[in-house]
Amino acid sequence: MGYEYAPAPIVALPMSHTAPISRLLEEPQVRGLGALFADAGHELWMVGGTVRDLLLDEAADDLDLATDARPAEVKALLSGVSDAVWTVGERFGTIGALVGEHKVEVTTFRSEVYAPESRKPQVRFGNSILEDLERRDFTFNAMAISLPEGTLIDPFGGVKDLARGRLDTPASPEESFREDPLRMLRAARFVGRFGLEPTPEVRSAMAGLAHRLEIVSVERVRDELSKVMVLDDVAPALWLLVDSGLFDVFLPEVPAMRVEQDPVHRHKDVLTHSLAVTGKTSPRLELRLAALLHDIAKPATRSIGPGGVSFHHHDVVGAKMVRRRLRALKYPKETVEAVAHLVWMHLRVHTYKMGWSDSAVRRYVRDAGPQLGDLNELIRCDCTTRSKKRAQELSLRMDDLEARIAELREKEELAAVRPALDGNQIMAHLGLAPGPEVGEALRFLMEVRLEEGEVPEAEAYGRLDAWWESREGPRAGAP
Repeated sequence: MGYEYAPAPIVALPMSHTAPISRLLEEPQVRGLGALFADAGHELWMVGGTVRDLLLDEAADDLDLATDARPAEVKALLSGVSDAVWTVGERFGTIGALVGEHKVEVTTFRSEVYAPESRKPQVRFGNSILEDLERRDFTFNAMAISLPEGTLIDPFGGVKDLARGRLDTPASPEESFREDPLRMLRAARFVGRFGLEPTPEVRSAMAGLAHRLEIVSVERVRDELSKVMVLDDVAPALWLLVDSGLFDVFLPEVPAMRVEQDPVHRHKDVLTHSLAVTGKTSPRLELRLAALLHDIAKPATRSIGPGGVSFHHHDVVGAKMVRRRLRALKYPKETVEAVAHLVWMHLRVHTYKMGWSDSAVRRYVRDAGPQLGDLNELIRCDCTTRSKKRAQELSLRMDDLEARIAELREKEELAAVRPALDGNQIMAHLGLAPGPEVGEALRFLMEVRLEEGEVPEAEAYGRLDAWWESREGPRAGAP
């Protein structure tokens, strides 16, 4: 099977880009799908990320397809070859189905145009694959492979842009970003994912049209941000969001961190530090968001005194700011609380400069909860100093902490630190009804657990009696 590259010439990539295409086109289900549409008198093309990923020799289990057939016709055709057909995107021209091992989405040739103040695209169907490709976001997503023939068309030089590491748009960047402002966020994601450099025109259009992102729904912005945050190489994408002014629209606290920590010694500004920390952490959403925002309150808490610059309580203030911003972005409650908790605790290790007692280790593990691993990683990555001595000191401190945690775990169950007695046992023993005294007793026994470790149940009852007798007033239920 031959490949026709038209009308743009092909620049060779540093990989075999025809082999993955050949393997996919040889699959009976894929050939059959192309023949199905052809027999019905319609075109069918593989498009977008499917073609791009095939050229990069990446897996293409999900297939994005485009056709001149209208949604009702597409639904009828797919229903004949698949028992699993879904129509969630039908009003936007997309019908999905499971064909063999492939999840396919077939979209009618279309053009999406935002009205000046609209949050939802207005869909207009088209009849030409070239018209469809011209309205796509970037040149490397504006290639198509015909089914069942296997002809690759690249009218806007997407292969060449991939080979050169360049991010460009099929139409003018201004036209593309006005049509769908979310594409500016996708630009940042592709910069990070594929190591691309935006053209000067793309950068200029992003800066000039950043305000257009305000018409996009918060949910779409949040979802795209989440994809950016888990990129392996996230720093270039984040810098593009800062430099383009996009962060100013939906996460203004990030560019606001561009203040010098110390105007005398001119340490790196908070923004540079925060992006460096984010780039060092593992690509997990909650950890990455906490890394990006852990110093979010430094501009608000910054003060300069005889000892230099300080940011008192920026961990506590930062946790509150994180909650407000992530709620505004409509992140799930669990994500909001997890990120805020990491920000609140990211300075905790610096309070234990004299070593880790058993009590300190228990409290640290108890307070960190299920985020212990992420917290330890955040603290380690938070060290971006050029001073080898200071970096070594923090590393040794964390080594000591983690060694103490491992040592105590061999002796006791740290993951479930709780009082030796529960509320029911306390009430039965002291003759109490539910109320604040039960909570006080639980807190007392928790302090015993944290300070001294596990104590036998009989001893816990004795300690509870002694604590209760030391309180003012007679024991409840006593004669």
